[in-house]
Amino acid sequence: MKKNRVYLLAIFALLLISIYFSINIGSVKVPFMEIIQGLLGEVTGDAGIVRDLRLPRILIAILVGGNLAVSGVLLQAVMKNPLADPGITGISAGASVIAIFVMLYFPKLYFAMPLMAFTGGAFACFLIYSLAWKKGLSPVRIVLAGVAVNSVLGGISGMLSILNSDKISGVLMWLNGNIATRGWKDVYILFIYSLIGIGLALPLYKSCNIILLGDKTAKNLGFNVNVQRILISAVAVFLAGVSTSIVGVIGFIGLVVPHISRMIIGSDHKVLIPFSAVLGALILLLADTFGRVIAAPYEIPVGIVMAVIGGPFFLYLLRRSDR
Repeated sequence: MKKNRVYLLAIFALLLISIYFSINIGSVKVPFMEIIQGLLGEVTGDAGIVRDLRLPRILIAILVGGNLAVSGVLLQAVMKNPLADPGITGISAGASVIAIFVMLYFPKLYFAMPLMAFTGGAFACFLIYSLAWKKGLSPVRIVLAGVAVNSVLGGISGMLSILNSDKISGVLMWLNGNIATRGWKDVYILFIYSLIGIGLALPLYKSCNIILLGDKTAKNLGFNVNVQRILISAVAVFLAGVSTSIVGVIGFIGLVVPHISRMIIGSDHKVLIPFSAVLGALILLLADTFGRVIAAPYEIPVGIVMAVIGGPFFLYLLRRSDR
């Protein structure tokens, strides 16, 4: 246990270091004291760049990375499937369809988009469970059902884009998982929902650990498997849905981070959930920073960067899977 605390503190320290470098990387170099001034709200010189442009982007990357990583941990536990994550299973696609619909037809309802995206993600999750259920849940059927649902919902998103080609330019950047244009309003909205979602996820570690023992063992322990499975799924969908509503679809964070975390600290969800949250924040922040500087002055959306990184990792896991 002491060893796990050391790992958690180490990854948190790496996150703090990455925040500093992400703030100071770019066309304008900001001295350390001006960074502090920017953080404190004293706008002088280049400190305005820190407060108004870089800091909101960094905070959103941290919040979204943590949310998607924890969502992946919960989904992999409840589905007992190492290949489950919000993007692959179609949950992010369900949330994105609703978010695109709101952006195109009801832009004044932007403040309610996280909850509406959660509804879309929950519907996608329900479809996946319904299609995959056949005398129980099979890991292979879950992935196949997720791919099918993902494809259908992706087609609906494409149809909405074609029917609204005159006002789709802003949505296209969002579809690629772009956080460059997000501001403090988005930070405030995402922070509130993230606080609720992570707060609900942390106490679920016992349920996740018991579910991994198998349904029969859990029932013998007096554990209502179905109720807990629904509860864990709902929290996972909530975290993925609210994140998708703000930044668009960013895949593979929920797949890559839980596996790396298990390699480092093991499968006890009491530690795995918080560790994955910090690691997810770190990886998405590094991916966004990389996309910001690798092709400067152009920027590569973080969703594309994660797709390039996560795709090969997914194939690696698929090759290793025997289910």
